Amino acid sequence: MKTTAVRMYGKNDLRLESFDLPAINEDEILAKVVSDSICMSSYKAAHQGADHKRVPENISENPVIIGHEFAGEIVEVGARWSHKFKPGQKYSIQPAIYYPDGPVGILSAPGYSYQYIGGNATYVIIPKDVLEQNCLLVYNGPGYYPASLAEPLSCVIGAMHANYHTRPGSYVHEMEIKQGGRMAILAGVGPMGLAAINYVVNRRDRKPSLLVVTDIDQKRLDRAAEIFSVEWAKSRGIDLVYLNTSEHTDPVTRLRQQADGEGFDDVFVFAPVPAVIEQGDAILANDGCLNFFAGPYDPAFSAKMNFYNVHYAFTHIVGTSGGNNDDMVEALECMSKGLDPAGLVTHIGGLNAVIETTLNLPSIPGGKKLIYTHKDLPLAAISDFGTLGKSHPFYNDLALIVEKTNGLWSVEAEEYLLRNAPEI
Repeated sequence: MKTTAVRMYGKNDLRLESFDLPAINEDEILAKVVSDSICMSSYKAAHQGADHKRVPENISENPVIIGHEFAGEIVEVGARWSHKFKPGQKYSIQPAIYYPDGPVGILSAPGYSYQYIGGNATYVIIPKDVLEQNCLLVYNGPGYYPASLAEPLSCVIGAMHANYHTRPGSYVHEMEIKQGGRMAILAGVGPMGLAAINYVVNRRDRKPSLLVVTDIDQKRLDRAAEIFSVEWAKSRGIDLVYLNTSEHTDPVTRLRQQADGEGFDDVFVFAPVPAVIEQGDAILANDGCLNFFAGPYDPAFSAKMNFYNVHYAFTHIVGTSGGNNDDMVEALECMSKGLDPAGLVTHIGGLNAVIETTLNLPSIPGGKKLIYTHKDLPLAAISDFGTLGKSHPFYNDLALIVEKTNGLWSVEAEEYLLRNAPEI
């Protein structure tokens, strides 16, 4: 089987190439990739090359396929796995492989570490490592892009589950956000923040009574409010507030006022900015938990924290990086039951757009950049479809489709693209 893929040979050295995949053995699965969502983690890996903790040292001789937020269809199943998987099934991948019996420090992951599996490819071989750790997950919901976005959603789910609270006189950590409590998501209208809003409001088992989402960009706040409205949240029992902290000389006081002066039980920080972390620390309630969700680039990154409150107000801090298998399963289940992550997606492109997009990701505004790996398309903002459609009927048709969903990507739009976009 021939595949076309974006492979990494070194720092900033990504190449779009076609090559033959070997025949699968009994412990492997051949799969078609349909969609991949480009992540900031891929940007970091591309710029760090072999210095990245998940990237092998020998990539100049044995390049790896990049991309880890992908979905597609199973094509051929090795004999050992034929009882569990069938050709034609849709799938998603949990890239954070867990090695319970392996040596400490093993961090191999699809999209970082393997020659024949990664999201930016037309076909891949799913190896024994993924299968034995139950990291190949069947997806039964509509479309493909929701399954691609299951991995980022699982990161949000994992963060919510990782928060904890205590009771006076007890050292038992009660895991999870506080039921009926006050929650703040700071710098929360980027793609992952939007995923968090979507998940928090759609949850049925546990949710806050107040959710305050902040940012310093009013346009992004307004767009978030269009996608996830205050009224929509209210209908699900949550008072949702969008707050531009740049409009307040003392945002900490303003935020605490929003929480009736009591502070917040759960605070999530979605930007690796010391001032935002310190703001989050300052608005914690008694027994409040701050989750540092954003992954910093600098190994020496630090911020101040009030340790008086750690001692006397029992405030906590946690950090999470990725979700586990249970979180991925929950993400896929949420999507199968109707949670649509389309609000995260702002750009669409083909496999030919991956290299430039990955290497320049921080400078491209908007949310998730969704790649259809069998297609030859430039990266285009969904909001630009109407303009592009004046000279390209393909984009005009897409513009009319997404108009039905308030400018959001949709299964209908995806199906049209898969039928009509040029092949790579």
